[in-house]
Amino acid sequence: MAIHEHEVDRRTLFRVGLGGAVAAVVGTELALPGAAVAAPSPQFPWIIDCDTWGARPPSSPIQITGNTTNKIILHHMAFPNVTDYSRAHAVQLAKDCQDLHMDTNGWADTGQHFTVSRGGYVMEGRHRSLETLVTGEHQVTAAHCPGENGNAIGIENEGTYITETPPRALLDSLVELCVAVCRQFDLHAWDIFGHWDFRLGTECPGAAFYAQFPTIRSRVLTQMCTPRRDIPARRWPDIWRFVDSQVVGVAQYLLNNAGYTALTPNGVFGTDMNAVVADFQTTHGIPVTPDATFDTATWEALAPVLDKHATGLPVSGLQSILALKGFAGVTVNGTFDHATQKAVQDLQRLHGLRPNGKVDLSTWCAAVGGSVREAFC
Repeated sequence: MAIHEHEVDRRTLFRVGLGGAVAAVVGTELALPGAAVAAPSPQFPWIIDCDTWGARPPSSPIQITGNTTNKIILHHMAFPNVTDYSRAHAVQLAKDCQDLHMDTNGWADTGQHFTVSRGGYVMEGRHRSLETLVTGEHQVTAAHCPGENGNAIGIENEGTYITETPPRALLDSLVELCVAVCRQFDLHAWDIFGHWDFRLGTECPGAAFYAQFPTIRSRVLTQMCTPRRDIPARRWPDIWRFVDSQVVGVAQYLLNNAGYTALTPNGVFGTDMNAVVADFQTTHGIPVTPDATFDTATWEALAPVLDKHATGLPVSGLQSILALKGFAGVTVNGTFDHATQKAVQDLQRLHGLRPNGKVDLSTWCAAVGGSVREAFC
């Protein structure tokens, strides 16, 4: 049975006080018994549970998805960058966030699974998130990212990080939380993504925070003692038919370049893309994926190598994502100009790639939000 929850972008609501988008939450409800009274976890005593911070009861029963958790999605809250790093402030933050999500957004509870304050306090967000973290089997169905609410653990980080980097205390606690989530749900450091990789029309998690992702992933990898030989060459974002995002827009540019010119590169994964993706996969000898999912084989058959002489649709797709992610001076003009080449080199340096300005598969992967082996130092 598909679960649906009326969702609106909480950042739009926070900024302009109005929203009305409705989005599907994809997942299968499991009839799992809930704990009668939640309690602090002996396994994760540093996570402040809902009862301890004084959460309101959910307005409707919290659902458990039957899907497999396959990623972590990091957010910034688009709240002020306060200098109060106390536990008392963190508790109030959790309450304010729940009030916003329930009273303004109309959600059943806090949207995300966990919240990290600027002082480094980690709080349970949606009820039962800590309980399901402990069991590590099936996650709570959340409301942090349409299309991924039954597949991804959502972590909100207090503050706004378009130009400012999160404080060290926040980053340290975030790494510890990501390690816990990865261990419990059998994930890896390369399964960490940003909100805008799977959500259209948002600045979240902020360009400055996003630039910290290679370091965050590397720290998680180190703490998990993951052998370097286990790191895949590339971990691409697995966009699918329930996701709208700028990454989808890049895929549409590339599909246009492959001859599917009827698609509009607007970032909306419309029903017209389902048949296109299946046809592209079949034509290239790739097994057709469920729900038009872009797997590694699909991405790597689709992304062409670009150099300074390149022009056209693939260059426009590349420029669209570079501009979104804060690389200065990049405009979408379809010409591999100096600003684009410099942005590519900066991206390559950030991800440990050789800064030659040539867009190969690993550079494409990093550009659209994935991770590459070279980024793990």
